[in-house]
Amino acid sequence: MSRIGKKPVPLPAGVTANISGQTIEVKGPKGVLSFRATDDVTLTQEDGAISVAPRGLSKRARQQWGMSRSMVENLVTGVTQGFKRELDITGVGYRATMQGNTLKLALGYSHDVSYEQPAGIKITTPSPRNDVIVIEGIDAQQVGQVAAEIREWRGPEPYKGKGIRYRGEFIFRKEGKKK
Repeated sequence: MSRIGKKPVPLPAGVTANISGQTIEVKGPKGVLSFRATDDVTLTQEDGAISVAPRGLSKRARQQWGMSRSMVENLVTGVTQGFKRELDITGVGYRATMQGNTLKLALGYSHDVSYEQPAGIKITTPSPRNDVIVIEGIDAQQVGQVAAEIREWRGPEPYKGKGIRYRGEFIFRKEGKKK
């Protein structure tokens, strides 16, 4: 039995859900999101909450049960609060600035790296030193994907810790050469 799947997802005030077949559409103050569940689970709405149940006892149905419930919860969280991911930039001369809808990254290459802000995502650089990037949006998967794509340009290296890292990420540091 899935401990996560058993719990119904409550719908806060101002949020409506529409279930048609295996597709659920959630509308809230920040926007509209939808998710198509697999045929292994059933989605039902009752008493201001959405319940997910498996359609059998197969291994795949039990796997999809908890995952589908988590996806529905992410839809509700996205349309009410949204998701946020912060990146820290460490290194001499490494910085990020927003120019219109383009994020300009100076990461030690011979040229600046440009990253176009995708639709539905808001990227800001609030720090006066330009060493923090904040990515916000209503879709958890898209926010994480954008953060991963930006981090990919210069991931943190283990010797000096230079590069782009997630806020709160621990980088295992290695000892350098010995004389």
